[in-house]
Formats: sequence, structure tokens, C-alpha cells
Amino acid sequence: MIVFNFLLYLLLTYLTYAVLFQFIPALAGHIFKKEKGQQDGRFRRFAVLIPAYREDAVLIDTVRAALRLDYPQELFTIVPIADQVSPATISAIRELGVEPLEVKFKKSTKSKSINTALACLGDGFDAVAVLDADNHPKPDFLLKMNEALGSGLQAVQGCRTAKNADTAMAVLDGVSEAVNNHLLCAGQRALGLSARLAGSGMAFDFQLFKNIMKDINALGGFDKELELRLTQSGVKIGYAPDAIVLDEKVAKADSFAKQRGRWLAAQYRYGRRFAGAAGRALVREGNVDFFSKTLQMALPPRLVLPVFLLLGALIATFFQWETAVVWQLLVVANFSSFALAIPRSYWRLEFLQALMTLPLALLATLRALTYMPLAAKQFLHTSHGTAASV
Repeated sequence: MIVFNFLLYLLLTYLTYAVLFQFIPALAGHIFKKEKGQQDGRFRRFAVLIPAYREDAVLIDTVRAALRLDYPQELFTIVPIADQVSPATISAIRELGVEPLEVKFKKSTKSKSINTALACLGDGFDAVAVLDADNHPKPDFLLKMNEALGSGLQAVQGCRTAKNADTAMAVLDGVSEAVNNHLLCAGQRALGLSARLAGSGMAFDFQLFKNIMKDINALGGFDKELELRLTQSGVKIGYAPDAIVLDEKVAKADSFAKQRGRWLAAQYRYGRRFAGAAGRALVREGNVDFFSKTLQMALPPRLVLPVFLLLGALIATFFQWETAVVWQLLVVANFSSFALAIPRSYWRLEFLQALMTLPLALLATLRALTYMPLAAKQFLHTSHGTAASV
């Protein structure tokens, strides 16, 4: 019984930390204000990188969307990085007046594609924007990113929002993205910490990005390593909620599980790798931002947390009644953080209907844990869209 109580107290401590790391930013996100700083008034020359691994189904439409960017045409260059993309897709992109960069690797990764592109581009750019092959940026995306970089920021995460809501799983995935924007971007910035990096819909000072990326060769989750390396070097990651990118959400449970498995594997791997350095940086330099990022990497999956809390509250009620109230408060705080983080615009009929499939999403999240060992050895590709006509 002593061992049982110790383990329950240990679990309670960990879950309390997890709840607070969600609840406090959920509150803070409501006082977030647009990044401020005196504008330098100049238009940067952007390289718009679109790494694409076997993305024939969506890449052409994404290039078309990038061509509609409302930014001086001579000041941005679209660079689709085509890894195992068909000749027909390559030809179709060239017909649009864009020259793809064709790459081929023994083991394909997003970081290899980006680093190859950066090496080929040279140093004639001021900034770089990164899109996924399924992303459709709003026409003013580069204008908003230029504005954010012009305020003194060197790294900025834009606002990724759902492009599709064709299945219940896609709706839930879209809500999850909105919650991430609130908790990990707006909430963190309101607390004076760095926003998360989502892997796409982001922009950086060109030389800074190039210098940091050369040390990154991540199998998956390059954005997590990039996030940690930036904060380690003292660079604050800003958030531009008006720099909007439409991102395709996964429509099937299996794709959801593979994607989350890849994300979780990267999150925990880089959290462990940088934990020691973050602790030393906190003590020696007072780098709270970097330390906070490593703590974020240790968080449990968001859908699994309420299950642990409810089970813990139930067990404590019968076997450890002195902590039962604490468990119950954690349950309330956890569900409150969801209510605070989900934008009002999402509280509509299709979302309420999609809530009925939450058990399926929970099962997919649990399945994601089984994909983690595989994700540590190879890149788990998530397919997008349907076959495009070329």
C-alpha cells in the first residue's frame, strides 16, 4: 500500500504539472495582443520553401495558392522541393512558371530537403517562409510575416487553420489546431515566452534559419529541434495570428494515429536530448524560455490527460481520499482549459456532432503511442488529398 500511495502521489505531481501547463496559457491566451515593435518599413525578399515528399495529390494546388500571394512578385521566390514527385507533377509546376528543386535521398526527411534548398539558393534572401505541401496561404500571408519580422522578431509562427472539415476526424483535428494556436502560441506569448513552431506557416530571418538548420538532420519533428535550438540561443519565437495558412487536416483515424505517433516520438526524443542543456541554461543564464520548452516536450498527449485525471480521481476517492479533492480540481481545471482554448467560432453543430467520435480519436491517440518506436527509425508519411489531375 505504501508503494501504491507513492506511485499515486508521483502520478498526481506529474499530472498537476501537465494541467497547469495547459490551464495557465488557456487563461493568458485571452489577453494576448498582437506583437508590437517599431516597423523598419522595408520589404524583405522571401524564399518560400515547400518541401514535398510524394505529394502529387496536393502540391500543384499549393503552388497555385502561393502564386496568389499579394506581395511584390520580384521579392519572393517559390521553391517546391520535390522529393519522389512524379514527372507529370514536375511538368505541371513548370507550366505555372515555377521551377521545382528535385531532390532524392536514401532516407528522405524534411530537414534534408530544406537544407538542400538553402544550399542551392545562396544568400540573396532576407527571409524564408516554410509551407507544407498541403498548405494554402492567405494572399496577405507574406505581408503579415514581413510586418512581424519588421517589428524586430527573427522567428515567427503564423496561424495554421483547418482547410477541410469533410469528416468528424478532420473537424476534431481542426479544433486541436485551434487549441494549439491558443495555448502554445497566444498563451505562451502573453506569458512572455516563445510560441511553438508547427512545422509550416512560419517565417525566419534567412541567415539565422540557414545557420541553425545546418545542424539539424532530424528524422522527424525538425520543427521541435528548431524550436529548442532557437530558444537555446536566446531567440524569441513570435506569433502572427493574422498570417493565416490553411492546413489540410487528417480525415482518417489511421492517418491521425501515424501523424501523432511521429509528433510524440519527436517531442519526447528532443525533450530528453535538450533537458540537461536547458537546466544548465536556466541556472547559468536565466534562460526560462528554453527551459520551458523542454518542459512542454514532457507533456502527455492532450486527449489522454483527461482519462488519467478521471481514473486518478476515481481511485483516490476509494483509496486515497485525502487527495480526492485535488484530483477533482484538476479534472475541472483540465476541462476548463479546453473550454477556454476552443474559439467561439468552433462551437457549432458540426463540432458538437464530431464530439460523438471522441472515443475514436482517443483510441487513435493511444495507437499513436504504438507508432512511436517505428517513428524513431523511419519517417512516417501522412498522405494528403486525392490524386490531382495534371
